[in-house]
Amino acid sequence: DEPKPSIISDIAHRYHSPPASQLFFHRSDELSRILLVPRQRHVEYLVVVTRDSIAVYNYWECNTCNRGFGSEHAVQQHMDALGHWGYEHTPQYYSRPSYECNDCNDWYSDEQDFHDHQAEKHNYCGPCDRYFNNQNNIRQHLNSRVHRSTGDIQCPFCKQTSNTATGLIHHLERGACPNAPLDRDKLYQAVRARDPNGVICKKLLQWHASPTYTATNRTYNEHIDAYECYLFHRAFSSLSGLNQHLNSPVHQQKLYHCPNRRCGREYTTLAAVINHLESESCGYMRFKAVQKNVGQILDPRRMLSL
Repeated sequence: DEPKPSIISDIAHRYHSPPASQLFFHRSDELSRILLVPRQRHVEYLVVVTRDSIAVYNYWECNTCNRGFGSEHAVQQHMDALGHWGYEHTPQYYSRPSYECNDCNDWYSDEQDFHDHQAEKHNYCGPCDRYFNNQNNIRQHLNSRVHRSTGDIQCPFCKQTSNTATGLIHHLERGACPNAPLDRDKLYQAVRARDPNGVICKKLLQWHASPTYTATNRTYNEHIDAYECYLFHRAFSSLSGLNQHLNSPVHQQKLYHCPNRRCGREYTTLAAVINHLESESCGYMRFKAVQKNVGQILDPRRMLSL
């Protein structure tokens, strides 16, 4: 005999959320299986197969708990009673911003997620309305000053602003902040004291403050008519220019490394590490995360005490 419509509610009550499109039951010899055939969101066809017949019924699903019902009225009563209408049926859902990708018709409720999708999947920069040939080209574009210049990274000591975290740390490492007695060596001491596990600082058995080099007139090379660095063989038009080069990070010990173990690049300054992370070249951290977390490294109270 053809199954009675009442059997639907019994099936729906016992099997709230079928994990597949076809389920088998052994509850009764008369009912061998049911199939859920998608029709539209939250509404499906319930196909009841017995030994002698096949019957098709409408099948309504709760928006929240996925419980099935044999009529639209029944599922509405259930959702009214338990407040299961779900977020998609609230005023907040309909008033929320939404963004549709014109290339693949995917929808996003978050603007940044939308732009990330366009860049990663379609090599497209939405704010600039530009397509790029490959991922490398668009990554270079997104890492350029057009997108990376925030302009609101403030020095915690003198309130001078920098475009990026790299600019701020470079400002401190070269001793340019009038309100903080910091330079490359003192900043390294402060960071090292807060990094006992060597996440970003190299684990050096011994470390001494950077030495000061002073070149003399004997570094003048008559063949090139310039003052020459004997290590890098770079020429300088003045003795002061050579001395500035000798005391730059180029001639100093590498104190930092990338925190990504798969990368391991080493750097002489903290600004160089931060610049590496901002570039996202090794994928360890996103640019925005670097800008957000730089304040934890440069806490004025801890820095001054150290």
